[in-house]
Amino acid sequence: MTVPLARAEQARATMIELFPHGFEEHDDAHGVELAAYTDSAGEERLWHAFGAVQAQDVEDGWEDRWRRFHRPARIGRLWVGPPWEEPDADAIAVVIDPGRAFGTGTHPTTRLCLELLGELEPTSLLDVGCGSGVLSIAAAKLGFAPVTAMDVEPQAIEATERNAAANDVEIGAVLGDALDGELPSSETTIANITLEAVETLGPSLRSACAVTSGYLASDAPTLAGYRTEARRERDGWAADLHIRSDSPRV
Repeated sequence: MTVPLARAEQARATMIELFPHGFEEHDDAHGVELAAYTDSAGEERLWHAFGAVQAQDVEDGWEDRWRRFHRPARIGRLWVGPPWEEPDADAIAVVIDPGRAFGTGTHPTTRLCLELLGELEPTSLLDVGCGSGVLSIAAAKLGFAPVTAMDVEPQAIEATERNAAANDVEIGAVLGDALDGELPSSETTIANITLEAVETLGPSLRSACAVTSGYLASDAPTLAGYRTEARRERDGWAADLHIRSDSPRV
């Protein structure tokens, strides 16, 4: 099924609840396509949740063939990929199991966040909407500490803790709504969420800088109390580096 970008976050949360062991996500011209390998009972749950879905039979052996859709990516010093691929010998490996939730973390918005993150001096860091924990894990491997990962979904916290352990990094995972209440203290915040959520987040931030993404290149988020210092774009998506308005320009 395909959902508009405006409903993508809500739809992802529903899919995580219905299929905590994983589902597929693909961008298309009309929004985001979400798919799950399931039985008739799972199909019925999808009908109840979304009202209209498309179903088709799959050939034997899909359990192994789905792996070919998850390919590794090289972003600067970082290699991000699934556990069955071999990391580059000269890279910092971030290994994410796509069978848990959210894929391997090679979506353009994740790549853009990692590009900007790789240019910053390591500090304490808060990852808002951590998902599978790929940004938190990459930050920890780049020397950021302490790293706090925050998400409103329990499945995301579980996936982050599991992936952090598999990557042998220490991350504090916190279940909570970053848009409602006080945020954990950090010198850097990273938020790969939605345009609306990014702008809502602004007044709560106390960090010296923030990296945001999860929106289109045509969007220009306004972060209260911050100025936009740098932007990266890829495949129609964008990420921005924001610096507190009272900080000197870099």
